[in-house]
Amino acid sequence: QVQLAESGGGLVQAGGSLRLSCVASGITSNPYTMTWHRATAGKRELVARISNGLRTDYADSVKGRFTISGDNAKKTVYLQMTSLKPEDTGVYFCNVGIHWGQGIQVTVSS
Repeated sequence: QVQLAESGGGLVQAGGSLRLSCVASGITSNPYTMTWHRATAGKRELVARISNGLRTDYADSVKGRFTISGDNAKKTVYLQMTSLKPEDTGVYFCNVGIHWGQGIQVTVSS
Protein backbone atom coordinates (compact mmCIF):
# COMPACT_ATOMS: atom_id res chain seq x y z
CA GLN A 1 0.00 0.00 0.00
CA VAL A 2 1.39 3.36 -1.04
CA GLN A 3 1.51 6.03 1.62
CA LEU A 4 2.76 9.59 1.49
CA ALA A 5 3.66 11.19 4.79
CA GLU A 6 4.14 14.95 4.97
CA SER A 7 5.95 16.73 7.79
CA GLY A 8 7.45 20.12 8.59
CA GLY A 9 4.41 22.35 8.59
CA GLY A 10 3.43 24.76 11.32
CA LEU A 11 3.05 28.40 12.24
CA VAL A 12 5.56 30.99 11.12
CA GLN A 13 5.67 34.76 10.88
CA ALA A 14 5.63 36.51 7.55
CA GLY A 15 9.11 36.57 6.09
CA GLY A 16 10.03 33.31 7.77
CA SER A 17 10.86 29.91 6.36
CA LEU A 18 9.67 26.34 6.59
CA ARG A 19 10.76 23.10 4.97
CA LEU A 20 8.19 20.46 4.14
CA SER A 21 9.13 16.84 3.61
CA CYS A 22 7.18 14.01 2.05
CA VAL A 23 8.26 10.41 2.30
CA ALA A 24 6.70 7.90 -0.06
CA SER A 25 6.46 4.34 1.18
CA GLY A 26 5.19 1.29 -0.65
CA ILE A 27 6.40 2.53 -4.04
CA THR A 28 8.54 -0.10 -5.69
CA SER A 29 10.02 2.07 -8.43
CA ASN A 30 11.61 5.50 -8.30
CA PRO A 31 8.85 8.05 -8.81
CA TYR A 32 9.43 10.09 -11.95
CA THR A 33 7.41 13.11 -10.89
CA MET A 34 6.57 14.36 -7.42
CA THR A 35 4.55 17.46 -6.72
CA TRP A 36 3.33 19.74 -3.97
CA HIS A 37 -0.12 21.25 -4.08
CA ARG A 38 -1.88 23.51 -1.67
CA ALA A 39 -5.45 24.29 -0.75
CA THR A 40 -6.02 27.89 0.22
CA ALA A 41 -9.17 29.97 0.56
CA GLY A 42 -11.33 27.60 -1.41
CA LYS A 43 -8.93 26.84 -4.24
CA ARG A 44 -6.36 24.15 -4.88
CA GLU A 45 -3.25 24.78 -6.92
CA LEU A 46 -0.06 23.12 -8.01
CA VAL A 47 2.78 24.78 -6.13
CA ALA A 48 5.84 22.94 -7.43
CA ARG A 49 6.82 19.87 -9.41
CA ILE A 50 10.04 17.94 -9.82
CA SER A 51 10.54 15.47 -12.64
CA ASN A 52 13.26 12.87 -12.92
CA GLY A 53 14.97 14.52 -9.98
CA LEU A 54 16.07 17.41 -12.17
CA ARG A 55 13.41 19.46 -13.92
CA THR A 56 11.44 21.77 -11.67
CA ASP A 57 8.37 23.91 -12.26
CA TYR A 58 6.70 26.42 -9.95
CA ALA A 59 3.52 28.39 -9.66
CA ASP A 60 4.12 32.04 -10.47
CA SER A 61 3.07 32.97 -6.94
CA VAL A 62 6.01 31.09 -5.38
CA LYS A 63 8.78 31.49 -7.94
CA GLY A 64 11.96 32.75 -6.35
CA ARG A 65 10.72 31.88 -2.87
CA PHE A 66 10.09 28.13 -2.89
CA THR A 67 12.47 25.37 -3.92
CA ILE A 68 11.48 21.78 -4.58
CA SER A 69 14.03 19.01 -4.40
CA GLY A 70 13.94 15.27 -4.31
CA ASP A 71 15.88 12.25 -3.24
CA ASN A 72 14.76 9.32 -5.34
CA ALA A 73 16.79 6.84 -3.34
CA LYS A 74 14.88 7.89 -0.23
CA LYS A 75 11.67 8.43 -2.21
CA THR A 76 11.43 11.80 -0.52
CA VAL A 77 10.51 15.21 -1.85
CA TYR A 78 11.15 18.48 -0.06
CA LEU A 79 9.70 21.95 -0.37
CA GLN A 80 11.87 24.71 1.04
CA MET A 81 9.71 27.78 1.56
CA THR A 82 11.28 31.17 2.24
CA SER A 83 9.98 34.74 2.45
CA LEU A 84 6.63 33.32 3.44
CA LYS A 85 3.55 35.50 3.09
CA PRO A 86 0.16 35.28 4.80
CA GLU A 87 -1.33 34.24 1.46
CA ASP A 88 0.83 31.12 1.55
CA THR A 89 -1.33 29.89 4.40
CA GLY A 90 -3.10 26.66 3.57
CA VAL A 91 -2.93 22.88 3.60
CA TYR A 92 -0.06 21.50 1.57
CA PHE A 93 -0.35 18.10 -0.10
CA CYS A 94 2.29 15.83 -1.52
CA ASN A 95 1.39 13.94 -4.70
CA VAL A 96 2.95 11.05 -6.60
CA GLY A 97 0.92 9.73 -9.51
CA ILE A 98 -2.54 8.90 -8.19
CA HIS A 99 -1.42 8.97 -4.60
CA TRP A 100 -1.89 11.87 -2.20
CA GLY A 101 -0.74 12.62 1.29
CA GLN A 102 -3.20 13.68 3.95
CA GLY A 103 -1.94 17.23 3.89
CA ILE A 104 -0.15 19.41 6.37
CA GLN A 105 -1.11 22.84 7.65
CA VAL A 106 1.09 25.85 7.01
CA THR A 107 0.03 29.08 8.67
CA VAL A 108 1.81 32.36 8.05
CA SER A 109 0.94 35.18 10.41
CA SER A 110 1.22 38.83 9.45
